[in-house]
Amino acid sequence: MEQNREAWRVLIVEDDERLAELTKEFLEKNDLVVSLETYGGHAVERIKNEKPDLVVLDLMLPGEDGLSICRRVRPFYNGPILMLTARTDDLDQVLGLEMGADDYMSKPVRPRVLLARIRALLRRVSENQSAAPVEPAPTDSARLTFNDLVIDRSMREAWLNDASIDLTSAEFDLLWLLASNAGRVLSREEIFTALRGIEYDGQDRSIDVRVSRIRPKVGDDPVHPRRIKTVRSKGYLFVKEA
Repeated sequence: MEQNREAWRVLIVEDDERLAELTKEFLEKNDLVVSLETYGGHAVERIKNEKPDLVVLDLMLPGEDGLSICRRVRPFYNGPILMLTARTDDLDQVLGLEMGADDYMSKPVRPRVLLARIRALLRRVSENQSAAPVEPAPTDSARLTFNDLVIDRSMREAWLNDASIDLTSAEFDLLWLLASNAGRVLSREEIFTALRGIEYDGQDRSIDVRVSRIRPKVGDDPVHPRRIKTVRSKGYLFVKEA
């Protein structure tokens, strides 16, 4: 975590007031500034007005559900969104990630695991901020070119046939990781650890969902990918000459 800055601000949107208060108390003991919102119908305005560094967002909420909130705030809110749900359906996780969530946890949530996920997401924000100067000057090491695809780490942008690609922060991080290791198979464990700083639990599907979203954006065929290939039982391979 970055030392010379004000404490990170977290907004928890959770209708279970007791759970929200207990979570708030635990996180504040670990140097986070936490505010609460128990009504989903107020969440979008709270996020817009307060601009928290990170949002912990429950899926099932009164007034407006977490998926709708996530979809509505993404056009103006670039901070990490960690989604929570008491349901175990994989479809919820897929939909949450497609709506723009950065991470996903199933209830009941262990406080220390939640804290680890939050810290990993905030660490990524801190690293991205320090790695992106106001007027970045691309260098060979910060820019990768694969025929019609160009990826620039310092600008955190990518282009396909000279057209800018619309990528979320999490999608860019994954694309850069794969592309900078072009020609090498990366396991889900390696990807998960590199991007989140925590061990892969063998069940999280967020990496698979993001790969499926990135493929069409970089001109790949989702059914028969040629650029980002799935290597059965091993992981993903970014092909140098696709």
